[in-house]
Amino acid sequence: MDEALRRRREEVVKEHFESEAAQEFERTLATFDKPHYEIMATTEVFDGAQAVMGYYKATRTAFPDQRHDNVRLHFAETCVIAEFDLLGTNTGVFYGFEPTGKSFRVPIVALFFFEGDKIVNERIYFDTASLVSQIGQGAVLAARTKS
Repeated sequence: MDEALRRRREEVVKEHFESEAAQEFERTLATFDKPHYEIMATTEVFDGAQAVMGYYKATRTAFPDQRHDNVRLHFAETCVIAEFDLLGTNTGVFYGFEPTGKSFRVPIVALFFFEGDKIVNERIYFDTASLVSQIGQGAVLAARTKS
């Protein structure tokens, strides 16, 4: 990959993170060519702008202060690999469960797959059990695995 494309992809991923944290989701969606989001821990897939927007709104209802810390980017031919800590506080309904007011910090690896300089898929890997345990919502995991 040439240096100009690497730099452009870095800018796109930074814009993606910044707009997510600011809850400016139209800006976030603009970083995608084809919005597609996969959460590997729960096997959830959100395909298309409306589905991805729904995911953003649901998670920010549960964790309105959700943000990224300690972001490290690595570059491959077809993707940007991001390692970071995700932080937030459960002050809203989370999968139908009332908020606990407890905070979390979990390490995440996100793969941003690209076609040219636009994201076509964001795939995230993280320890869901750690997140729900930290916020005192272990019942969420049990309920999700029964579905």
